[in-house]
Amino acid sequence: MRILTLVRQVLDAEESVRIRDGEVDLNGSKLVVDTMDEYGVEQALRVRESGVEAEVIALAVGPERNQDALRTVLAMGADRAIHVMTELMLDPIFLSQVVAQVAQNENVELIFCGGQQADWDSHALGAATAERLQWPQITWTNGLEVHGQTLTGKHDAEDGSETFSVELPAVITTQQGLNEPRYPTVPNIMKAKKKELRVETLEQFHIGPKLKFLSAEVQAKTRLHKILDGKDAPAAAAELVRLLRHEARVIA
Repeated sequence: MRILTLVRQVLDAEESVRIRDGEVDLNGSKLVVDTMDEYGVEQALRVRESGVEAEVIALAVGPERNQDALRTVLAMGADRAIHVMTELMLDPIFLSQVVAQVAQNENVELIFCGGQQADWDSHALGAATAERLQWPQITWTNGLEVHGQTLTGKHDAEDGSETFSVELPAVITTQQGLNEPRYPTVPNIMKAKKKELRVETLEQFHIGPKLKFLSAEVQAKTRLHKILDGKDAPAAAAELVRLLRHEARVIA
């Protein structure tokens, strides 16, 4: 079995977003593997470690810096990596074309991708990839086992969870709670330097994005600078409720 796990490099959650000339400026910022994608990598490794004969392939699409993320995943235990090089900013629907083609070219049977990407705040990639391949998709997965050509597990549902069974091939989108991703060890970091990291260009896929990003901006919130007199506690509480209800409109 070949397992494809998508890897995205995003801004660390502790970093602040900076905008320069209408674009997100990542220069000098700490970048990490998207946590949602880490769950996918970890689960792919656990499938292989459960006794299933599997090869774990990591895929990243983006600028050259994405190779740092791929090296991290290789150090976690992925067998090899593919980097589709491009400086273009790709939306999830377009990116799904690349993922689907790589899956077909590599004879992949199982795809893991993050349920909600940190930079897009989108759930579209898994669904779009499954649609292109005409494969079933399981979303919000928080438990998974492989038995031959069958996947069994559970995922979140309204007020509870549902169990599922699906035949391979399939697309799985991950979420927090599925597992606890491992940290790369020093020996594995050294081994990762010798693993295959194949670089391809976006032009090799003979497709082009139809959506163009025009600009980005950070939402600015202005403060009202209203200070309540705490000497009269009941009056201050009543005024706070009035402001929240009629001005902020955050309570009914």
